[in-house]
Amino acid sequence: MNVYDFDKTIYDGDSTFNFYKFCLKKKPLIIFGLIPVAVPFVRYLFGKGTKTEFKEKIYEGFLPKIDREKYLEEFWSTNVKKIKKFYLDTQREDDIIISASPLFIVKPCIDMLGIKHLYASDVNPETGKYSGINCHGEEKVRRFDEAGFRREDVEEFFSDSLSDTPLAKISRKAFIVLGDKLIPWEQYKPEKQKKLEGKGA
Repeated sequence: MNVYDFDKTIYDGDSTFNFYKFCLKKKPLIIFGLIPVAVPFVRYLFGKGTKTEFKEKIYEGFLPKIDREKYLEEFWSTNVKKIKKFYLDTQREDDIIISASPLFIVKPCIDMLGIKHLYASDVNPETGKYSGINCHGEEKVRRFDEAGFRREDVEEFFSDSLSDTPLAKISRKAFIVLGDKLIPWEQYKPEKQKKLEGKGA
């Protein structure tokens, strides 16, 4: 089996941010819901608060004010095309997607793709509140284990972020995804890559 992160890995972008922008075009007044985000954002920057608290405030500011199911259907009908070609060319029936994004945002796309196994952050779609831990880092491995999969069965793992190193470690092969480039995990050097990108490589 192969395991994948979602945002910026098989999906070209950040699905939560993209969905928020979509909703903003539909209901511009939800922009005022960002005002309460300022305090938890500053707390997070200075290590006084958590990323989960910060995200919750964002969700609370717009989710109760939208026609969520309708907007998600409309959003994914136009954005499913942003699934990357490398994934569509190699998709298998036993693929597993493990994402830190809210389950209710990612699931419609996963269903459209016919993917059976999805694990993501449990966020109440009506209130924006998290149930449990944000599906990030070590939590992704815990979710994988909890689902009853065997670590030795993971052939390849793909992610855009080194925060997913715990999943990379249990995989036979792992790749960092940068746009359409697949870089072997052990060969990825962030600082070197930034220099290459600065030179237009």
